[in-house]
Amino acid sequence: MTQYDDTVERHRLLLEAEAWSMQTKSIHVHGFNSMYYDDHPEDTEGNKMVTDIEYNCGYIERKQNGKVIRTFGRVLEGEELLNHYVRNT
Repeated sequence: MTQYDDTVERHRLLLEAEAWSMQTKSIHVHGFNSMYYDDHPEDTEGNKMVTDIEYNCGYIERKQNGKVIRTFGRVLEGEELLNHYVRNT
């Protein structure tokens, strides 16, 4: 039965990484148009404020008035997620 140990361990790690990846890493409420990832400065023109929620996997969700108006990056999956998880935990 030990022939499946590596497969079971990898799957356990992947499930752990999936749960970790969508936990909040940071929340930033701001009116800046100079964020390194921001290619939509119109979101904060004038006195408009936004809330950027960054998740552990690097995905960023931008909200304005409680609604998602934009996303940056993408949700990682599979091997790419596993590699990112191992590097960052």
